[in-house]
Amino acid sequence: MDRLLRGCHPAVSFSYFALVIACTMFFMHPLCLALSLLGAGCCAAQLVGGRGLRQRIVWLLPMALLAALVNPAFVHQGATILTYFPSGNPLTLESILYGCASGVLLAAVVLWFVCVTDVITSDKVVYLFGRIIPALSLLLSMTLRFVPQFTRRLRTVAQAQRRLGRDAGRGSVRQRLREAMRVFSIVVTWSLESGLIAADSMRGRGYGLPGRTAFALYRLDRRDAAMLTWLGFCGLYLLGGGLAGGLAFQYYPLLSAGAVTPLTVSFFAVYGMLCFTPVLVDGASRRLYLTRKGGDHHA
Repeated sequence: MDRLLRGCHPAVSFSYFALVIACTMFFMHPLCLALSLLGAGCCAAQLVGGRGLRQRIVWLLPMALLAALVNPAFVHQGATILTYFPSGNPLTLESILYGCASGVLLAAVVLWFVCVTDVITSDKVVYLFGRIIPALSLLLSMTLRFVPQFTRRLRTVAQAQRRLGRDAGRGSVRQRLREAMRVFSIVVTWSLESGLIAADSMRGRGYGLPGRTAFALYRLDRRDAAMLTWLGFCGLYLLGGGLAGGLAFQYYPLLSAGAVTPLTVSFFAVYGMLCFTPVLVDGASRRLYLTRKGGDHHA
């Protein structure tokens, strides 16, 4: 996984995530949503580890459940009426299923963005958009970097204050609030000072001056070209499937899907391979590595 996503060209990583997230948001077919959620979960598990994935699922499940419950509470479309609310509005099967689909879509998109923040670092954002939109690329890179950096600093300052006997987790509510505000104030001051130092450093290095060049380690190789070709094929094939209605699914007023034909099955197969591309390529590269290693050992 590291070789495919973290080690490949930033354009490949960005293109993959842009394509898979766009497909997840566009295709509301239950099978497409399930494939995207499973693919995002497997990708996130290999990138952030099983423990990191479990930590994110703890708050992701309530958020997805809330999204699933909100739709039938406010949307009353659908022909299959199950019961009526005290207000007199109907509760329909179609609104429940659409709410569940919305919850799965939200969970899948969030997991894909977990992978994005792990793979596409701030330096890659600057490399991709620095020459096209330098101000926006700088803002995006600083935003992606700010949250984890602020969290680390908050943890460091809280631990240092705890060693000094100023634990924000003990004492009365007033004492806890005072100590928490002290930690927060220190971290904000630290972050502002760090920002000023970074701004002076960038000004001293000529950031934003016309004609300024930039050094980059990224070069497109054959593997990157092959990945871009595969992503282009998937994007065009799925676009054709969407325009042909092969991936369509209707929730209102009645549940309906397109006919199952070999062509529609191929659409779902390509969609599934797209969602699991990082896992499949990583597994193939691992097997190839073990095969070569075993051959060299026997030789």
